[in-house]
Amino acid sequence: MPEPTKPASPRPRRGRCRLCALCLGSALLAIVVSALVHLLSSSPTHPAPSPRFSVIIDGGSTGSRAHVFATGPDGRPDLARSVVMRVSPGLSSFAADTARAGESLRPLLEFAREKVGGEGGAAATEVRLMATAGLRLLEESVQGAILASCRDVLRASGFRFEDSWAKVIPGSDEGVYAWVAANYALGTLGGDPHKTIGIIELGGASAQLTFVSDEVLPPELSTNFTFGETAYTLYTNSFLNFGQNAAQDSFLEIVRSRGSSKNGTLVDPCAPKGYSHKRRVTVKTSGASRSNLENQYIDNGSGNFKECRSSSLMIMQEGKENCQYQQCHLGSTFVPELRGHFLATENFYFTSKFFGLEQSSSLSDFTLAGEQVCNKDLSTLRQEYLNHSDEDFSRYCFSSAYIVALLHDGLGVPLDDKRIEYSNQVGDTQVEWALGAFITNTRSTILGPSGAPARRVHSHIPLLVVLGGLFACGVFLVLRWKKPKTKIIYDLEKGRYIITRIS
Repeated sequence: MPEPTKPASPRPRRGRCRLCALCLGSALLAIVVSALVHLLSSSPTHPAPSPRFSVIIDGGSTGSRAHVFATGPDGRPDLARSVVMRVSPGLSSFAADTARAGESLRPLLEFAREKVGGEGGAAATEVRLMATAGLRLLEESVQGAILASCRDVLRASGFRFEDSWAKVIPGSDEGVYAWVAANYALGTLGGDPHKTIGIIELGGASAQLTFVSDEVLPPELSTNFTFGETAYTLYTNSFLNFGQNAAQDSFLEIVRSRGSSKNGTLVDPCAPKGYSHKRRVTVKTSGASRSNLENQYIDNGSGNFKECRSSSLMIMQEGKENCQYQQCHLGSTFVPELRGHFLATENFYFTSKFFGLEQSSSLSDFTLAGEQVCNKDLSTLRQEYLNHSDEDFSRYCFSSAYIVALLHDGLGVPLDDKRIEYSNQVGDTQVEWALGAFITNTRSTILGPSGAPARRVHSHIPLLVVLGGLFACGVFLVLRWKKPKTKIIYDLEKGRYIITRIS
């Protein structure tokens, strides 16, 4: 009988053990290095900057808004903490009683003081008043008196303030600031100029147009803007009296001057049939002065979209005889060809929202929607739009026709073109010129000493968690794959050796 052979002991899984040891060593080294970096980056000798605030008061034509902007630890605007409050009427409404203009800012200043942390926060926070088209329409002496009243209140507010920080800004600045806000929100600011988006604003008293252009521009319509290492050549222009409210006033003047009145009433093609509303019609009697036609009211609107659009176009033809350029699209003003994509804000957006249009709608969509409202009688519209007033039907009938006339008949945008998006925001960011003014004023903080956008402060805690998980997995594998302890015994019954594990 042959001697039973003794079985060989199991081979140790040396390859796996070495791999586990290597993984464990690498993970431990990474944890040590990461911990050192984290400790050094959070060292008290280099503290993260405390959030700071800035207040910009937008003195618009229909109301004033206080924008409270915050800067995060990384030097960038912390838009999630930015807030806004609006009061009405606008500063221009105090033209006859300028001493009361400053008092209208007090609720805004109280709101801002609360948001920046009380008196202590206010003392470290700048407040600036930037008035726009509403004040630009007034005589300089009236502008000065309104601003003086506002400066008195701002000086005593407890915020950081200098007299030069309360002013009427040019329309071109307003356009540039809006362009900055839009492209910052898109992430294109500081990049290729041809990948930026242009912006068209339709406010109450004026309209602004700003975009990158490769054409040779007149110096008075050109602005150079630098962000980081990128320089932009912008066409920017503000069209005073081309805002929706001012344009509708001009439109009513045209209706009156064309003899579309009878029995003390004005027949309005931009109002639905059956619409009647008493209003004062503002008439320009000279270049700067104005007078009001009392007791004139719009009655029996004719509800004619086509006539409304053609009358709106007449507004844009005024002053063309004074054109000093090779070609003038709007009045006596030069506008280069619109290239690239555009964002249309304010009343462009409000009009598209009223009609339920998509952001990337075409002007043909505006035409169809405007015809459906303008050409219906008032009683039908009241049944279809339960939550809107009669004034809404007149307003948006006019604005739809005016938008088509402005963009297509005036600026040459094709009716089927979808390069324009009608929205007041990009993602979650509200696109307002005040945001662009804040970004422009804090460029050095946003860009950092190197002139490149400031790097965000990152936490190393997630990395430590991941590496800790790797370490735990490695320990588990080692425990599972380690060489088992065994002993060899001879089984007399079976006549052979067997191996058993020692627990």
